[in-house]
Amino acid sequence: MTEYPPISDQLDDLESAREEGRRKMDWAAQHMPILEHVREEFVAEQPFKGERIAMAMHVEAKTAMLVETLAEGGADVAVTGCNPLSTHDDVSAALDAHENITSYAKRGVDDQEYYDAIEAVIAHEPTVTVDDGMDLVAAIHEDYPELIDGIVGGAEETTTGVHRLRAMDEDGALDYPVFAVNDTPMKRLFDNVHGTGESSLASIAMTTNLSWAGKNVVVAGFGYCGKGVARKASGQNANVIVTEVEPRRALEAHMEGYEVMPMADAAEKGDVFLTTTGNRDVIVEEHFEAMQDGVLLANAGHFDIEIDLEALDDLAVDRYEARDGVEAYELEDGRRLNVVAEGRLVNLAAPISLGHPVEVMDQSFGVQAVCVREMLENSEAYDAGVHDVPDDLDREIAEIKLEAEGVDFDALTDTQREYMDSWDHGT
Repeated sequence: MTEYPPISDQLDDLESAREEGRRKMDWAAQHMPILEHVREEFVAEQPFKGERIAMAMHVEAKTAMLVETLAEGGADVAVTGCNPLSTHDDVSAALDAHENITSYAKRGVDDQEYYDAIEAVIAHEPTVTVDDGMDLVAAIHEDYPELIDGIVGGAEETTTGVHRLRAMDEDGALDYPVFAVNDTPMKRLFDNVHGTGESSLASIAMTTNLSWAGKNVVVAGFGYCGKGVARKASGQNANVIVTEVEPRRALEAHMEGYEVMPMADAAEKGDVFLTTTGNRDVIVEEHFEAMQDGVLLANAGHFDIEIDLEALDDLAVDRYEARDGVEAYELEDGRRLNVVAEGRLVNLAAPISLGHPVEVMDQSFGVQAVCVREMLENSEAYDAGVHDVPDDLDREIAEIKLEAEGVDFDALTDTQREYMDSWDHGT
């Protein structure tokens, strides 16, 4: 494995960075009652004592609270980024100051450094993995399969990562159990819908200083993330156009009142394009050729492959920084197509992006934390492959949140429960 230094060995003013990172984390902690509840339990019970947890995540203040929660539960944690532009170096440095945490995450690394940092995490020989996008799991299987026998299991945070894991599982190539955290109701209904919608639009607005009102906003994909982007854009008085490849989702978008059309047609009408599919080549050369001058192109999927930037670069006769975080590609006829955050995850990779709202990530990271606990407590119940998160864990997190919000709710009576569980009640 390559030698790659932790963040503390890479910063000049380390103490100032740690102080600022801790300040950001303390603010997040005030608004994360779920993780506070879970942390108190973990501190008391030490469920991870002796375990080594490897993590590849978006290392910013909210994620840091999950990392510390696992470390406070007794684990030795090694963490790095899952996107070259989403790390906050000050937060990474604050994490690295914890005696049970080693952080290799650094913002702005090149591809070689990105994977060197993942290898440095793997060098800790993890017993559990927590991933966002599956790069960590893939690297272990491809390059260090000898470590797999020592890994109890893992958890995967995001849509793209779960898609990759399921494909790996179908090929019989996934050699330890992983929870599909992304697929729980607490993740999809809140993180994917509200989190992606709010943070993506806020990041673009703050980066460009432009309004949504009256603009034609093209949302590529109408999964949970796409629904969130479409709903929030419509709420800010944009005209929303949806493109889809799945007929039922296209029909759903149509019946929710959005225009639905192929990207080839939407390319002529859109002012802002937001991809949310998790797939590659969603916006390509033929679409660039049809677009209007001044359009914004952004990605709210995981990787920077949804917009074909190589093709756009080939078309361009000039390329320059129009604003901090906005790259203008000028075409031969004078049209300028503006790419936000290099086509990477816009709600985390734009210069002023902060990711999903704190309260939303409290829910998702609460699920992550109890999934790690479940994997270690009941490892014998999970064979190699992708597993749904047990519903009682998802409900546990929802109940903690409701209690923290002071919200009471009904429960089934014994009679109602018996009726719902039976098959012999007629009309």
